[in-house]
Order: sequence, then structure tokens, then C-alpha cells
Amino acid sequence: MSKIANRRALLQGGALSCFVASGLALPALARDIKKTGAEETAYPPEQLMRGHAVLARVLLIYEAGMRRMGQGEDIDPAVYSQAAEITKAFIHDHQEKMEEELVFTRFKTGGRMVELVGVLANQHQAGRKLTERILAAAPQARNRESREAMGRDIQALIAMYRPHMAREATDLFPALRHLVTADEYADMADDMEKRERQAFGADGFEKTVKKVAEVEKVIGIEDIDVFTPKS
Repeated sequence: MSKIANRRALLQGGALSCFVASGLALPALARDIKKTGAEETAYPPEQLMRGHAVLARVLLIYEAGMRRMGQGEDIDPAVYSQAAEITKAFIHDHQEKMEEELVFTRFKTGGRMVELVGVLANQHQAGRKLTERILAAAPQARNRESREAMGRDIQALIAMYRPHMAREATDLFPALRHLVTADEYADMADDMEKRERQAFGADGFEKTVKKVAEVEKVIGIEDIDVFTPKS
């Protein structure tokens, strides 16, 4: 039984009524319920934040590649193609789609943070366009004109997504559980997990992270110690 299934059983049996009355958050409580069988289901913010982490690592790949290419190094164009392919598959076509269909709609229906949600949705569209242009330009990255055009799109992607991810993490995701019941929250988590399995098979997130790590090795940033100040 998953962690979320455990919580449902407790809720239905009324075992958590005293905690509900005291105002404790159900998601926080449920994290303390011990796993008794199958793999645990991650809560919606956790699943979405994993997407943020993947994207953050891709942005680091882009930055390292463009910086080193600007210093005259011959960087394999596949670095950019693979980074963009990961972004398209896991971020645009999967994570952002879930956000729009399962999360943004909740805020619109509830009349909460509607303006912010509108901006975030528009940025998803802009991000998809930028990634498509990066994918198109990447094979010609050794050509100066193509590289410069791709570099502008990469910089635009980075400049947009860092504040985008920060606002979702600090403003949007923490407010989500206040818009839904405990069962709706659990159903949302189940839906997200099901979508990931359908799109990427078992361990979809882990497989995606491995792909990111492979590109990081090519660009030389697989060891995070390279980001540690040396003085």
C-alpha cells in the first residue's frame, strides 16, 4: 500500500480527526506515515519540483556549453540537441502539461493567483518556442551565425525560467493544498504518477536524470565541486 493509500485509509477511518481539528496540515502528517509495501507516491509539489531540478541542471549545461564555446572550445553540438530534447520531452510535453491541466486549472477555478497563473502559462508557451528554435539551430552550432542565434535563445530561456521556477516553488505550489481536499490532493498525485509511467515507463524521472548526467559528463560539469569557489 502506498503512502497516499495509507493516508486515505486513515482519513476514512477517522483516525486523523484529532489532528485535523488541531489544524495540522494533512500532507505534512502523511509524510510521517510509514511505507508498508509498494513504492511511495510523491505529492504533487514534490513531483513538480523534480521537474524544476531537471530543468535547472539543463540550464547549467546550456550555460557551460555557451561559455566554453565562447572561449574557443570545440563543443559537440549534440550537447545542445540532447539538452533541448530532454527539455522538450520531460519539461514542456510532460511536466508543464501536468501543471496546466492539473494545477493551473485549480487556481483559475478557485479564483486564486489568476494573474500569476496566466503569466506562467504564457511563459510555458514561450519556453516551447525557444526550445524548438534551439533544437533547430543546435546541429549548426559550430557555425558562428547559428551559434549566436542559438545563444540568444538560450539566454532568453534561462532568464525566463529561473524566476518562473522560483515563483512556482515559493508562491504557487505551497498554496495548492489549500485549494483541494485531502482526497483530491491524493488523486492528483496518483494522476501525475500515472502520466509519468505512461510517458516514460517505470522510473521515468530516474531515467531522465541519467540522461541529464550523461550530457553533464560530456560538458564537464558532472562533479558539482566545479561550482565551488576556490578562494
